[in-house]
Amino acid sequence: MDIRYLHTMVRVKDLDKTIAFFRLLGLEEIRRIDNEKGRFSLVFLAPPGQPECPVELTYNWDGDEGLPSDSRHFGHLAYRVGNIYEMCQKLRDAGVTINRPPRDGHMAFVRSPDNISIELLQEGDSLPPQEPWASMENTGHW
Repeated sequence: MDIRYLHTMVRVKDLDKTIAFFRLLGLEEIRRIDNEKGRFSLVFLAPPGQPECPVELTYNWDGDEGLPSDSRHFGHLAYRVGNIYEMCQKLRDAGVTINRPPRDGHMAFVRSPDNISIELLQEGDSLPPQEPWASMENTGHW
């Protein structure tokens, strides 16, 4: 049997805020479908040069009142980053809560505006422990 990864879909409540969040991670919009009849938009974002690895944001124009607490999201999305400390600082500077700081120089978790858990993994070997991350406590859950 032949199988190929296509995308990960997550439902979102505020499309503009969620797109802005994924742009902070470095993703770019690669395709958009606005369906007037179905009253929804599908926005596909992917890392630069990696259109085969998109996340699909599904936005229902008339709302989706169960979000973000109804657990209809995928468990988490994972992205490898060149420098986990720099990425976490960029997100933090933009007001994103670092739920699980990269104390080990290898892994962190954050959440999107729609409560989607995002895992960030350091490319290659873990970086040496660095403050303020090494002593930072968890915030919330991921």
